[in-house]
Amino acid sequence: MAQKKLMLDYLYDHEAKLADHVYMTQPIGGGQVIDYTWGQTMDQARRMAAHLQSRGFEPGSRIAILSKNCAHFFMAEIAIWMAGYTTVAIFPTETSETVNFVLDHSGASLLFVGKLDTWDQQESGVPAGLPRIAFPLAPKTKIEGWDAIIERTPPLKGHPKRQPDDLAMFIYTSGSTGQPKGVMHSFGRISESCEGICKDIESRIGANVEIRALSYLPLAHVFERAWVEGMSMVSGKAHIFFAETLDTFVKDLNRARPTVFISVPRLWLKFQHGVFAKMPPKKLDRLLSIPILGRIVGRKVLKGLGLDEARLAGSGSAPIPAELISWYRRLGLNLIEGYAMTEDFAYSHNSTDQINAPGCVGVPLPGVQVRISEEGEILIKSPGQMVGYYKRPDLTAESITEDGFFRTGDRGERRADGLLKITGRVKELFKTSKGKYVAPAPIENMLNAHPMVELSLVSGVGQPSAYAMVLLNEELRPKAKEVAVRTQVEQELSQLLKSVNQKVADYESLKMIVIADEPWTIENGFLTPTMKIRRARIESAVEAKLPEWYAKKGAVHWM
Repeated sequence: MAQKKLMLDYLYDHEAKLADHVYMTQPIGGGQVIDYTWGQTMDQARRMAAHLQSRGFEPGSRIAILSKNCAHFFMAEIAIWMAGYTTVAIFPTETSETVNFVLDHSGASLLFVGKLDTWDQQESGVPAGLPRIAFPLAPKTKIEGWDAIIERTPPLKGHPKRQPDDLAMFIYTSGSTGQPKGVMHSFGRISESCEGICKDIESRIGANVEIRALSYLPLAHVFERAWVEGMSMVSGKAHIFFAETLDTFVKDLNRARPTVFISVPRLWLKFQHGVFAKMPPKKLDRLLSIPILGRIVGRKVLKGLGLDEARLAGSGSAPIPAELISWYRRLGLNLIEGYAMTEDFAYSHNSTDQINAPGCVGVPLPGVQVRISEEGEILIKSPGQMVGYYKRPDLTAESITEDGFFRTGDRGERRADGLLKITGRVKELFKTSKGKYVAPAPIENMLNAHPMVELSLVSGVGQPSAYAMVLLNEELRPKAKEVAVRTQVEQELSQLLKSVNQKVADYESLKMIVIADEPWTIENGFLTPTMKIRRARIESAVEAKLPEWYAKKGAVHWM
């Protein structure tokens, strides 16, 4: 029986058949870009692979990448694979302590230093004797550069092979609940998953429609790694654009005019708030309700976002309010929610044109099996299932059932048509002093749907009732010191509290809404690199203030 194609096999095919096809477009500053064809991409990867082999690392050695998204991240990963090694990607926003942990835990033999904003702070986390290579867009450094190595090194010849069970990469979780875990993925499983992702995308947008995508979510995270990088490596005909900076994001998006666009809930909310800053929600709602004119207005809004050519838009990584999905669909954007994890290489559930509903995360992708345990936990068996957690066989054993299903830690329900609905995290359930359990995620979704709210957290462990903390949206925060604005905020959030409490059980009702006094960011540790809230970190920061809050009267409090 012929061996199934693996990722490198696809790459060699593209090198031979699509040598002149532009694969990646990289901004280099000042509005300038560089296009890399498949021929150029593979030539550079072959030269770097030859250099890596010349260093004499053992087969299977871990090679780390610390970089924001860029074309050379893709090239480096291909080079690592061709040279016989395993990739370890580190989130570009991580602290020096976490950088040090990942490099030490993985046993990395070399580090690629790429496009970074805080390398001065991160560098202290890199062991002094660890070899390093700098990408062309890396900060100014004395580290030997990629281009110099490529220029002097002949390309690796032939078609080096990897076996299905060889480890392709370690993906370190972003650590929302503690120290990052190293999730091991093999070539066989990532290849099969990315084949399925390609088929899923092509079935939705049409096989003849060019796949154009903007790569900007962290490549160290499984969502971007599978649905953008991995998908493009299997497809061959996808054109990947990169974002330059946060300030140029709209220009980068308009350059790409993506036909496929994936994002996370917080960014979908920020895009919406940006629209509302230009047009009040009530006015936009009225215009969208007018036949014919509504379609024109929706199209204009999407063009302003750079998404007017998007045939498929996806949200993942965290729950998204159902109302937000409905709002984008009114604009004419086919926004769908999916569900997957690092441990299944982002290959689990997705909505279809025929079976979808706001608030649900889709049906199983081909080859995926799912069931709900007696405790209400979602159990998944996916073609992309991890090999295990590196150096943690105990944790691997705890996470996999006897018949091979992964324990996701998420609670959920399945409809008769197969649609899956996430109802919260098993470990996020908390008990009030009344002895009742509260699931925060569904309540947070209701709060996050309000245009004034960017993010929320529901808590109240051991308290008489639950409470909510909210972060006001970015446009509103600077104005919150004005008396008139504060009054309006208090009125709106008081009404929101009343509305939410009418929709939940008595024991889940919120006593109050507290408005955060500082942004929740990656930098201050309140968000993970994928912009999920670090629940325990935020709860710990406000713990001392709880008695004062619960003693106050009123529905809305300012910190």
